[in-house]
Amino acid sequence: MPSVPLRSKLLSLAACALGFGDASVAHAQTKADSSARRDSIARTLAPFAVRATRSTQSSFTSPLAITHIDKSQFSAKSGFGLNDALGNVPGVLVQSRYGTSDVRIAIRGFGARGAGDRSNAGTSRGVRVLLDGMPETEPDGRTSFDNIDLASAEGIDVIRSNASALWGNAAGGVISVSTVPVIDRPFATMQYQSGSYGLQRYIAQTGTPIGTRGGVAYATFVNTNFDGWRANSDARRVLLNTGIVAPVGDKTQMRIHLLGANNLFHVPGPLSADEVAANPRQANTTYNGRDERRYNRLARLGASVEHAIDDKSSVSVVAYINPKYLQRSERGTFRDFTRYHAGANAAYTRQDVVSPTFTNRFTSGLDQAYQDGAILFYSLSATNTRGTTLRDNKKEGAYNSGIFLEDEFTLNDKVGITLGLRGDAISYYYKNYLNPKTDASRTFSQLTPKVGASWRVSKTHTLYANVGGGVEAPAGNETDPAGTFGQDTVTALNPLLEPIRSYTYEVGTKQIFMVGDGSGVLSSVSYDAAAYVTNVRNEIVPYRGGRFYFMAGRARRTGAEIAVTALAKGDLRFENSLTLSRNTYTQYVIDSVHYGKAGAKADYSGNRIVGIPDWFYGSNATWAPSKAPLGLAAQFGVQGTGGYWADDANAVRVTESHIVSASLRADRLMQVGDATVKGFLTVENLADRRFIGSAFLNPDIVNGKALAFEPGMPRTVMLSFSVTRGR
Repeated sequence: MPSVPLRSKLLSLAACALGFGDASVAHAQTKADSSARRDSIARTLAPFAVRATRSTQSSFTSPLAITHIDKSQFSAKSGFGLNDALGNVPGVLVQSRYGTSDVRIAIRGFGARGAGDRSNAGTSRGVRVLLDGMPETEPDGRTSFDNIDLASAEGIDVIRSNASALWGNAAGGVISVSTVPVIDRPFATMQYQSGSYGLQRYIAQTGTPIGTRGGVAYATFVNTNFDGWRANSDARRVLLNTGIVAPVGDKTQMRIHLLGANNLFHVPGPLSADEVAANPRQANTTYNGRDERRYNRLARLGASVEHAIDDKSSVSVVAYINPKYLQRSERGTFRDFTRYHAGANAAYTRQDVVSPTFTNRFTSGLDQAYQDGAILFYSLSATNTRGTTLRDNKKEGAYNSGIFLEDEFTLNDKVGITLGLRGDAISYYYKNYLNPKTDASRTFSQLTPKVGASWRVSKTHTLYANVGGGVEAPAGNETDPAGTFGQDTVTALNPLLEPIRSYTYEVGTKQIFMVGDGSGVLSSVSYDAAAYVTNVRNEIVPYRGGRFYFMAGRARRTGAEIAVTALAKGDLRFENSLTLSRNTYTQYVIDSVHYGKAGAKADYSGNRIVGIPDWFYGSNATWAPSKAPLGLAAQFGVQGTGGYWADDANAVRVTESHIVSASLRADRLMQVGDATVKGFLTVENLADRRFIGSAFLNPDIVNGKALAFEPGMPRTVMLSFSVTRGR
């Protein structure tokens, strides 16, 4: 076997740790024929890989802040919610509300308002979420996480920069989850997880290569049950995710993805500060009394084709259909939703080598997404099931159409310029069969530009800057306000709302470097740092726990974020991230009868924006020696979140938290023939600290107390065993 220089080995490891998979940055280290073939397959797939950047440009040279999370980084977690994977990504605030798939996600402050009473359980907004290149995000910008389980995920890419010029309604960036395994032989895995508060997970995975050019067929089945640690917080979910990726001839690749989920979770609701102090395990009295819950059954069939027309140009087409049947006990009613979400996109790409020192890559495309369906509200029976009285009979539709253009210039393989432009039209329409006079429709439109530049100082160091516009349309339950004091008698769509419009100015740098000759205590360090200023018009904020929404005039978000990975002697790896930000309403005057003082005004200019801490961080230390007995590895981590305000008046405060976790993993616990037994033990919140996991924003005030706080999970223990063959 040819030797690999120490410097190349360490740079390769550092690049992988930071998520820079460019072959010119990370040199492959061949350990066996099998791993070499896997590397070859990965390189073969790369041109066809689903990319959140909509570009084949590597994340290292892209003028965007991008983080890649590999499966190994969350393999010793339960994987029930995305918080298990995103907790150490700079700029990304992710909070588990009560230990299930219901998580709150905000990127650079976008998405922070998705934490209130009205239809926000189990959904996020302001951030585009993709699963195998197809949107989980609905046309109105809401995203539910029913279909996403980390047991089926192979990797995650996060664009932290403003991504509206790429994806439209995505001012907060993109989270792209891939479930396609890269394998060179058939494999099968059976896994059992058992954890605190009745968490039980049964996972089965299998896959097999197709052909010799990176094709694969795979399937993942996950069955999860959770008793819940708070009253009325139990959950269960069954998920099946399957797919085929196969070459068709020499120039075409086809993907087919089929998945389905059956997800039932209960919502314990917010507590006052006094209730949290007295008993954080209790549920909100009202939520518990009406058995507040969501029962979502949904499926998705999607297909994509990418075809190389010649050695310069290619086309790709994606289409999907996503039927949903959703049931809820919510605010004293039983609700049935039958929805159909369908969409497609097409893109054309051409790359030209204009001269030995100048290349150009042009992309144009079209996105279409449509959702419609019937909504029936019934009375809530004495047993909290569907009553006999029909309260409402309506339909809500949303249509999103976007056209995008992007041109990338590269000079001397060092300087890159990216120009982008996207136009979007987002339409809502509402029809009420019991009260037709409230029927309404609205259309929001936006033209979003983007300019980016990067300078490759060396093969391991890039500087970049970008300026881009952003758009985020109000979600369906924001344009369709709840009836409050009998006011919803004129129109069903909120006439007060306009899209959030923003401009972001960002600079950043990415670098991997050796420490000395690589033989010292620290061998290599890699980092990804960015600073940004975002000016926002029409900041949308929830009132009365999210029952209706107003615009907050203008706001400014400034921040700096950094991720650092260091490789050290003794097979140690240190991963650290830090986010510092200041988020302020610059112009915000409100006149609302809902304060009980007709004509009274409140001026919140200068106040901090709700739901966004000034700082948060993550830090992990991992020991993973390649020759340890039983394949032992250990990790110790801490995550901290600064305090933040839960209301625009800056009167309700969520306190800071620092949560410690630890895990011990055995990747070769036992060998039975060609099957390997693996296991891990993970303890979250090791010190059993009390903290606030999430908050309802601009919450209800009951008897002078703000019902804002969702207590975070106490100490939990997770034990897992798996049997794997072929992987």
